[in-house]
Amino acid sequence: MPIIIKSDEEIAIMRHAGSVVARTLRRLVEELRPGLVVKELDKIVRREFDKHKVIPTFLGYHGYPATVCVSVNDEIVHGIPGRRVIEDGDVVSLDLGCTYEGFVADSALTVIVGAPKPGTERLVDVTRESLDEGIRQARPGNRLGAISHAIQTYVESRGFGVVREYVGHGVGRQMHEEPQVPNYGPPDRGPLLKKGMVLALEPMVTMGDWRTRQMEDNWTVKTVDGSLAAHFEHTIAITDGEARVLTVP
Repeated sequence: MPIIIKSDEEIAIMRHAGSVVARTLRRLVEELRPGLVVKELDKIVRREFDKHKVIPTFLGYHGYPATVCVSVNDEIVHGIPGRRVIEDGDVVSLDLGCTYEGFVADSALTVIVGAPKPGTERLVDVTRESLDEGIRQARPGNRLGAISHAIQTYVESRGFGVVREYVGHGVGRQMHEEPQVPNYGPPDRGPLLKKGMVLALEPMVTMGDWRTRQMEDNWTVKTVDGSLAAHFEHTIAITDGEARVLTVP
């Protein structure tokens, strides 16, 4: 598939969707506490999205049964919100997308609930900072690989693992468009970045080995070695200069 260049008007629509996603994620973080049943987060998203008149992109996507992905501790991505109860010290990743006027915005973040366990604050900080490093490389004239290389270099230089089996992606009228955006690799790989490209950058980082396994629900992805994981994501637009982050309040 060709890489789709978005117009300023289309990017403005995605920016609105992104603001709804960002505000809803903030609302979910406010609700996270020990004793919370994870399913409650899905209910909050449904109410918030209904209020803002946007469509939950994840719900029904290839059969996914919820509006939000909630991944806890050694779960990396795609955790289904169910009856699990949040405990003190849990590392919780929230991944959320909405569709507005036919365009998608997608974002994720990771928080620690209650008192942090050893090393978890650094895991979360490094993952968030690696996303920032990737965004800095998202400039016209750079290769896509400059983003990938920046994320990998930052994460691995700090002693963490970068997941290779799941990657970022283009986003627009579909949640997953070309190109794929790996979080690893050489800086000279991939297409040249051009104004109007919209990408979802999403480093997934582990405290141990980067290899993954999918659980029996056919969605939840965990680390093979049981190490803790974190996940951050922003939808960004390539401009004439610095990238524009669309998934902010």
